[in-house]
Amino acid sequence: MGALSHIKVLDLSRILAGPWATQTLADLGADVLKVESPEGDDTRRWGPPWLEGSEESAYFLCANRGKRSVCIDFRSPEGQQRVRELASSADVLVENFKLGGLAKYGLDYESLAADNPRLVYCSITGFGQTGPYAARPGYDFLIQAMGGLMSVTGAAGGEPQKVGVALSDIMTGLYASIGILAALSEREQSGKGQHVDLALLDVTAATLANQASNFLVGGQVPTRLGNAHPNIVPYQAFATADGHCIVAVGNDRQFGSFVTELGLAELADDPRFASNQGRVENRETLVSLLEERMLTRNRDAWLAAFEAAGVPAGPINNVDEVFADPQVLARGMRVKLPHPDNPDLEVAGNPIKLSRTPVEYLRPPPKLGEHDD
Repeated sequence: MGALSHIKVLDLSRILAGPWATQTLADLGADVLKVESPEGDDTRRWGPPWLEGSEESAYFLCANRGKRSVCIDFRSPEGQQRVRELASSADVLVENFKLGGLAKYGLDYESLAADNPRLVYCSITGFGQTGPYAARPGYDFLIQAMGGLMSVTGAAGGEPQKVGVALSDIMTGLYASIGILAALSEREQSGKGQHVDLALLDVTAATLANQASNFLVGGQVPTRLGNAHPNIVPYQAFATADGHCIVAVGNDRQFGSFVTELGLAELADDPRFASNQGRVENRETLVSLLEERMLTRNRDAWLAAFEAAGVPAGPINNVDEVFADPQVLARGMRVKLPHPDNPDLEVAGNPIKLSRTPVEYLRPPPKLGEHDD
């Protein structure tokens, strides 16, 4: 039995942030019922690529495993009543409609909690349920820009860049899962559910992490540094004789090992570079010396030497290389999950490893309305 096998989730969400949260709950054993309009989740049509032999997009398949799908048109009174009936016995409801979007159907938190006071109701929006922007629509790309993430992503001196996946959506889905689990835990004491309010902008601001702290504590407005780190040196990509690799030196001991492998052991005792503070302050001088030496050998030779010396380093893998990596495979991160239209469907695994109630992959992403009966 999964850790959440006693939990029923009603999923009214679409696109990515909400479905990511409910997929996480499904992986952990929750019974997730995905309620879709007759047109279905928009991402069903976000292709190519498509699952061979199916009309399902790869995008939809990434965020909806483990769920059942029913079609309910809750623009109709009959549909609204059906959702209310389902919500009356649910533990959790997740939705990502615009502010007030479900109130006109009587499917808002206050209306449903009146019938089911134990309901944990999670709303995911771009800007939250309060504040001057609350009524605005919000999408990941827009939020990456407004939340500061793009300002610190990209080459130094270059234009701002978004992250290559919808990271604000993904992080919001994960925070939503955390909030839901916290509310369920509290319900064990109070017997009452509550409203969980998640905003993409809030999450993006919160997860600026050290970059936010650099400003709030140090008064420094972060800038784009490409693949370099604002607070640690050397912690970046380096060109070698035949490609690039990453070196992530996290302390002075590792720096000493790194420069010794480069044949520059004297740099570890140089007052300019002996401490991380000095290395940050003298970044340009140091990196220039390191870059010159890194070009003298090929990537794999350097990586072998660094691994033997205990220096954190690695290749820059393409996605196909990631899912062929022996460590990724050993950790069960490439999962075969047969689909009714294609028995060879593969999905990326869940990274949560529980010793007694491990993640199970019980259902492939559902076809639209597959479980109406």
